[in-house]
Amino acid sequence: MSKAHNIQLTILATLLGVVFCFGQKKSKGDNLFFQYKYQQAITAYEDQLREGVLSEQQFLNLADSYFETNNFEKASEMYLELYKKDTLMGSHHFNKMLQSFSKTTNKERKEAFLSTMSLSFSKELMENMEFNQQLLGNEAADPGLDYQIFNLLGNSPQTDFAPAFYKDQLLFTSGRPQQKGNRYEPGNEDYFNIYSARLQTDGQISSIAPFSEIGSSRFHKATPFYSESLKSIFYVLSNTQDGELAFDNTGKNALSIGKQTIGGSFQLLLKDLSTSFYYPYYDEASGKLYFSANFEDGYGGTDIYYVYTNNGQVMSAPINLGPRINTPGNEIAPFMFEGSLYFASDVFYGLGGMDVYKSNMEGEGFSIPINLGMGINSPEDDFGLIMRNDGEGLLGYFASNRPGGKGKDDIYGFKVDEKPGLKTIAIKGKVMKPYNPSEVVDKAVVRLKSPSGELLAETYSDEDGNYRMEIPWEEEVILESTKDHYSRFTKRFKEDDLEGLEKTDFDIGISLYDDLVEEQEGQMVVKMKKFFFGNNDTQLTPEIEVELDKVVDFIKSFPSAQLRIETYTDSRGGSSINFRLTQSRSDAIKRYLIQKGVPASNILYSIGYGEDKILNNCTNGVFCLEMLHKQNQRSLIVVLNDNVLFN
Repeated sequence: MSKAHNIQLTILATLLGVVFCFGQKKSKGDNLFFQYKYQQAITAYEDQLREGVLSEQQFLNLADSYFETNNFEKASEMYLELYKKDTLMGSHHFNKMLQSFSKTTNKERKEAFLSTMSLSFSKELMENMEFNQQLLGNEAADPGLDYQIFNLLGNSPQTDFAPAFYKDQLLFTSGRPQQKGNRYEPGNEDYFNIYSARLQTDGQISSIAPFSEIGSSRFHKATPFYSESLKSIFYVLSNTQDGELAFDNTGKNALSIGKQTIGGSFQLLLKDLSTSFYYPYYDEASGKLYFSANFEDGYGGTDIYYVYTNNGQVMSAPINLGPRINTPGNEIAPFMFEGSLYFASDVFYGLGGMDVYKSNMEGEGFSIPINLGMGINSPEDDFGLIMRNDGEGLLGYFASNRPGGKGKDDIYGFKVDEKPGLKTIAIKGKVMKPYNPSEVVDKAVVRLKSPSGELLAETYSDEDGNYRMEIPWEEEVILESTKDHYSRFTKRFKEDDLEGLEKTDFDIGISLYDDLVEEQEGQMVVKMKKFFFGNNDTQLTPEIEVELDKVVDFIKSFPSAQLRIETYTDSRGGSSINFRLTQSRSDAIKRYLIQKGVPASNILYSIGYGEDKILNNCTNGVFCLEMLHKQNQRSLIVVLNDNVLFN
């Protein structure tokens, strides 16, 4: 079955509800369209088009019918015609138009459209698109995982999807015939029901039967999720009243989310006659209940949301995961595993129809979702991925309508050694001042480059100093960061360094020049606490070395700085002796700096001035207190090219 038709019937059409519009006059094409009989709707709409009585909404319905029957050439032409008229085309239909372009021989049209519309799309969507296009085209990003993918023996000729773990069993949703089931006309199969099966050691299933722990219904029950901590099953069910389907004022029957405590009571959690909720996922750690829904104020067709709960009891309004996750397409089937969110999306830059993506959780936010690539994904629809640890590897399941299956959608199992996903480099942390880590640096540029100097990614730290970048896998990268009047940070990462980088923060230290220098005696010098040599001594004490280490750090931060070492004494003692003493002290400072890694080429001069520059009145023959004499004993590290250092 076609990608769009299948996924619409399985996920969107079925679970969003069937629209029956009573009391409103519709054409033959409309009636067929809303019954999901797209091929017959095309014939009827084309007859209307020849008669010149096709409204713009019906024109859009005809475009959608072409799309659902895989006639992407005609679908793209009609979407483009509507786009030119600037009518009816919301973001969801933009996504369909771009998908149509991708599946025709004229793919350049998609690129041309994107170049003209890029400013209309969110920044996050464009970043997601560019990153995934890079990733899918990068052979180095393929982790080379050896997937063992197998079709479940228990699949039926009907629709089977939405696997979920339940103790030693696998739950799933199916439209297979039931003894007393009602026929669901749009899908030409029974209303969906939840089934259980025993998991075998090889990942296959046996002993399939309707799941007996939830109440019976003549209508849809689907997409289960079991919470071990709550001992409850979350699932979706058709809105009913007095045992019959309940409709909103437009004739739409939607789906709600319920919670069945095993061996206990049932509780309806989320219900709206005009909005369908589906694919619930309960996060044990946070108490959040995630789900997909088709709210009108979303980013596309269906978006992923969450609500806060108290042991499963809803405590907040739905919160959209935002444009990093949700797109103009449809996002469904959230699932979390070891700090990553997995979900399915039919956004236009994927491999086929629905693809599974992975996004790493970062506090309250998410990283760029990355396509899992071929294997889990295919040119068809792939969605509803779950997995858990199994021995030394992982066991997982997902649904797909890829060729070679038994029915419309089949459930596939897989075994793999590592978490699925194309390989990336993710690096994040803070930009801060190394000498005061609590003081962060905002608006610092952060770049990743290849060893040859090619720019791979660039970003800027935010107001809290945070930065984050992710790129397709490279075996070696160079991280750089700087800001005007700040030092330049550079670090090279090789393959072994990169392997564990995404599991921890990597903070970048850059120094503000003005923090490290100050003006003294009309010149700019490296900032140090004043230190003193012993009487007639040139030996560097530990206290002096601590201060000179600041000069070492300064040169590491600003390696093009040119220095002059100046040392002075007070007026006591002979003039020639003081000259020799200060010269020896300056030379001792120079030797220490070079020993600690300061290039000799950075130290242009090392001069002892003796008592030439007395700062007060304590000249020869004048009685002064010791503290006044000490004002004249000093060593300065002068920055000679201060005025041109940042030109």
